[in-house]
Amino acid sequence: MLLIFLDQHSFVAVHHLLYDCYFGNGKFGSQKNIMDTKFARRTERIGRTTCSYWRAGKCNRNPCRFLHIETPSPPAACGYGNTAYSYGKKPHSSSENTPKYGSKKALHRDNGDRGDATRVAKAFKKSSPRICKYWINNNCVHGEQCLYLHSWFRGDGFSTVTKLQEHKKVITGIALPVGSDKLYSGSTDGTVRIWDCHTGQCAKVINLGAEVTSLISEGSWIFVGLQNAVKAWNIQTMSEFTLDGPKGRVRAMTVGNNTLFAGAEDGVIFAWRGSSKANSPFELVASLTGHTKAVVCLAVGCKMLYSGSMDQSIKVWDMDTLQCTMTLNDHTDAVTSLICWDQYLLSSSSDRTIKVWACIEAGSLEVIYTHTEENGVVSVFGMPDAEGKPILFSSCRDNSVHMYELPSFSERGRLFAKKDVALIELGPGGLFFTGDESGLLMVWKWLEVPKVASS
Repeated sequence: MLLIFLDQHSFVAVHHLLYDCYFGNGKFGSQKNIMDTKFARRTERIGRTTCSYWRAGKCNRNPCRFLHIETPSPPAACGYGNTAYSYGKKPHSSSENTPKYGSKKALHRDNGDRGDATRVAKAFKKSSPRICKYWINNNCVHGEQCLYLHSWFRGDGFSTVTKLQEHKKVITGIALPVGSDKLYSGSTDGTVRIWDCHTGQCAKVINLGAEVTSLISEGSWIFVGLQNAVKAWNIQTMSEFTLDGPKGRVRAMTVGNNTLFAGAEDGVIFAWRGSSKANSPFELVASLTGHTKAVVCLAVGCKMLYSGSMDQSIKVWDMDTLQCTMTLNDHTDAVTSLICWDQYLLSSSSDRTIKVWACIEAGSLEVIYTHTEENGVVSVFGMPDAEGKPILFSSCRDNSVHMYELPSFSERGRLFAKKDVALIELGPGGLFFTGDESGLLMVWKWLEVPKVASS
């Protein structure tokens, strides 16, 4: 037996030649018609669907039950001509399981140019807030005709600077110490990475052998939350200390009134202040009890410490006496983050709400506005844009961060990520950072508004 090996194109050419010789003319013509009829019926049965393996260049079936051409346009009677929109199964989905389609204008009939598929795709993309999950992984085959966004953001006035992807798990802390040219990031992959701000390269990896559950900086100090402890590093003296006391994972830390506060998994908040002791510059001064579940967020403002917990409550502590002065119970699920902005307290929760609190005459806090998202809120963060306007960032359980102008809560834009954004941090010179649950650290920058020359 003689075996001849042909490449794919040669095989197709030989196949067509033999087919024409055998069925083209003469006594076998009727058999050709029978086969054509069967093929047409089979094509109708499968709904004129394009083979996904053929699109990827991997189909090895001959014959294949699906089409090896792009999906044909719907009949002209449908009113959309030769557009790329398919009424059957979508070519692929967005980053969410059940995408909501945008404005009907994206499918509006264009009598002037029925064949402009790119126009339809771009119109849909402009109205759709969904990012293409295949584009995120660099394997979308639809290019400009994809119905979903091929961008990490939607909106004006900001842009991406770079992506830092070395962590393997959730990023739990980002810190850029004042006066330093190094960015620190911690992750549940058990590492702290130190990034060179000039090159964007990872300069050093510190393997701690345990999950890093929080990380902050204050002055020349880096504080790293771990299981049952807090690590304190001085980046100037290169000294290192371990602060014992917490039980379970340290989920949140903050500094206020010259005191380091750390919220632990058992619901206790530990407080350290400066010490003159030779063996440690920190001294444990108090353990604040009251929460019944893990403390997951802390904020300082108006001489008060605010703590949010998995027990659905917010507690307010006097930082001078370290006593609890009130408990807020308006949320119906875990309180996920807290920020103090001017005279207001903002809280987010897994109950899908962001609440704005203000002091009333009696001295207690009261909810003056509640904003509701479609999904649970992972965290909130506030910062001014390039013009000084206050912008609230709301990270939701849909792999995106919603941006709102305050106090109107009108949407300013949206940031996208591979997974839910765990935290947002402000940097110098208009920079800000986001870290998501896949380990992706994104660097962003506010764009300066062009100055108009005065006449």
